[in-house]
Amino acid sequence: SCIMSNTPRTPHGKNAKWGNLINRVVGEITHSVVCLTPFVPWQMSHRKHHLNHNHLEKDFSHQWYVREERDNLHPLIELGYTTRMLFLPVLYFVYLFTGIPDGGHVIFYGRLWEGHSMKEKIDAAKSVVVSCATAGLLWSNMGTADFAVVCMGPWVVLSFWLFMVTYLQHHSEDGKLYTDDTFTFEKGAFETVDRDYGKWVNRMSHHMMDGHVIHHLFFTKVPHYRLEAATLALQEGLKEQGQEHLYKQIDTPDYSQEIVKQFYENWFFVDEKQVVRE
Repeated sequence: SCIMSNTPRTPHGKNAKWGNLINRVVGEITHSVVCLTPFVPWQMSHRKHHLNHNHLEKDFSHQWYVREERDNLHPLIELGYTTRMLFLPVLYFVYLFTGIPDGGHVIFYGRLWEGHSMKEKIDAAKSVVVSCATAGLLWSNMGTADFAVVCMGPWVVLSFWLFMVTYLQHHSEDGKLYTDDTFTFEKGAFETVDRDYGKWVNRMSHHMMDGHVIHHLFFTKVPHYRLEAATLALQEGLKEQGQEHLYKQIDTPDYSQEIVKQFYENWFFVDEKQVVRE
């Protein structure tokens, strides 16, 4: 899990020529090979998530539904809500392979790929080939039973951890969602939540949980090994400006119970009062 928690540095983008090359090589090795997650498609959806965080309709990686409008949900979405606890352990798999809600990361369709050229799709397909070839090679050499136990078992645990962390970072009782009329990048960033899982868990995960707000504010500039110091600087700066109320932090030592509780009670619903429309 430490590898996957560190590799989100690569999807956020750097513009220098050699930086892009290093970024791609590291991303393919850590994402496409080690984590069996196609790097470039994931890089695209994750970057779009950062640019549209907490936008009611345009956010990526998160689907938001207004609770009061539940009667208008598509039958398949309603089925997803009804069976939510059954699929909780494998939702990251569903996200990657079925394309819900962003579009496919293995088969290219959906809003993730709108406006992208064939050249970009071919480039992204290289990551898919790397992941599929790696999985196929391991499966062929290890056999089904060993591949399932040694590779896919840990992958499911890893993907559940990633989903849990991401979900809790973006859900809080007083969280707000914005529309085209009210959204700004800064407003969306400050609706993310720092979660304190405990000293050692935070350290082993490179502070991706308790340094998430600063990560969203400066996602192309602050590497994970600087998140702790940058978060302290953010808190001090906000306090000096009398704006400490903007920063959200929740102690979550019982994170495994919290994800079950929150997902069961709220799923991807938000209340209408949480939506800032004007």
